[in-house]
Amino acid sequence: MKNGTVFVSGTFNVLHPGHLRLLKFAKDSGERLVVGVLSDRVAGVAAHVPQEFRLEAVKMHAIVDEAFLIDDSVNDAIRKIQPARVVKGKEHKTKDNPEQEAVDSYGGKLLFSSGDVVFTSLDLIRREMAIQEPKTITLPIDFMARRGVSKKSLSLLLSKMKDTQVVVIGDTIVDEYISCDPLGMSEEDPTIVVTPISSKKFIGGAAIVAAHAASLGAKVKYFSVVGNDESAQFCRDELTKFNVDHELIVDDARPTTLKQRFRSRGKTLLRVSHLVQRSVDEPIQKSLVASVKNACANADLLIFSDFNYGCLHQNVVDQLVEIATKNKMRIVADSQSSSQIGDISRFKNADLITPTEREARLALRNTEDGLVVIAQSVCLSAEAKSVTLKLGEQGVLLHGRWGKDWETDQIPALNSAPHDVAGAGDCLLVATSMAMTVGANMWESGLLGSLAAAIQVGRVGNTPITQNELLHELAE
Repeated sequence: MKNGTVFVSGTFNVLHPGHLRLLKFAKDSGERLVVGVLSDRVAGVAAHVPQEFRLEAVKMHAIVDEAFLIDDSVNDAIRKIQPARVVKGKEHKTKDNPEQEAVDSYGGKLLFSSGDVVFTSLDLIRREMAIQEPKTITLPIDFMARRGVSKKSLSLLLSKMKDTQVVVIGDTIVDEYISCDPLGMSEEDPTIVVTPISSKKFIGGAAIVAAHAASLGAKVKYFSVVGNDESAQFCRDELTKFNVDHELIVDDARPTTLKQRFRSRGKTLLRVSHLVQRSVDEPIQKSLVASVKNACANADLLIFSDFNYGCLHQNVVDQLVEIATKNKMRIVADSQSSSQIGDISRFKNADLITPTEREARLALRNTEDGLVVIAQSVCLSAEAKSVTLKLGEQGVLLHGRWGKDWETDQIPALNSAPHDVAGAGDCLLVATSMAMTVGANMWESGLLGSLAAAIQVGRVGNTPITQNELLHELAE
């Protein structure tokens, strides 16, 4: 019998709160949680989702140490691994439990969890399928007619993106979403008390920008600074999975930026950021410049993805802009200012900058002028050729040189029912800049970027956009 090992088995069509509480109870009952997922053959008609997807969903939860498919009987699996404890839901306590015989054979224990949420994965599947949402993404027909943009021309631009050589540099971030169950109010002080059920991590910051570019077909080289920690290794694994060639320079004096969001019932209760905002030391700056310089020798596009956490010191930015300009590369910059303060105008001579309205006004210290004046002013301040001014639910304002003259137009938000706005700006940045690099004009590239953002906000989690997703919307 393996001391400290706890075993749970089931079909797991969709991981609902009842499953998460069961797994949390099991994990708290021992040191190592092993989960057996019934194969399609064993589950029979109870399997409504293919076994590979059910197994992958269970494996992705941080609380699970090991998961495998059960293609024989559950009792055979129990006898083989001999866990110290086997856990089932409380609703099984008064029923026949064949697992009891298996655990008795080697001296194990059968436990029943408490606090079960009584509904099934099938209930969730049926409920979700019953809600047939209408198509929420709509192309801006008036804009396309006004600017001579067609679905065919956009599809052609996407086909040209394959094997584009892209260099991305910026701040690496790991985003962790921690789902919690509310327990109530503390009696000692007015504090909400929760218990964590599960957590999921995503690469964020400039790392997801690099992943978006690779997913759209580019050959990507990514450069950043990370700490010597678990989050850095997570980033390396994820970047490798997304086919991003990466060089992450280790700075022992700082952690990899980790942003944790504690959520309950669809609401964020608290955000905790583990980070250092000071600039990286001069030796690391020199290493970054040297590495990126070599990568720029045969590249088409340089993307600065700045979150103002210290990776992009001004000396680094200035040297890389000079290198990229000499190599006749396209230069695109985004500098985010949410809880931190940034300045998009410090990225000089860019072909495109993509600030929000707030970020542009911060850079200009201008809270009064209209949008067109702000767009023009931030372009002149940054010595940029064009700007995509992000306006949230109002879409984007495109402003730039068309021949000798400056021109302006607006694309409305294309998704009428967004689910999660996280990552919209990253998608827009990548799709717009890659389209521009393969020959798109300001209107074509802006529309492709807006379409990518519309697809991204239609799902939960910042995951790489694909060409097939864009082509599907253009084929509608």
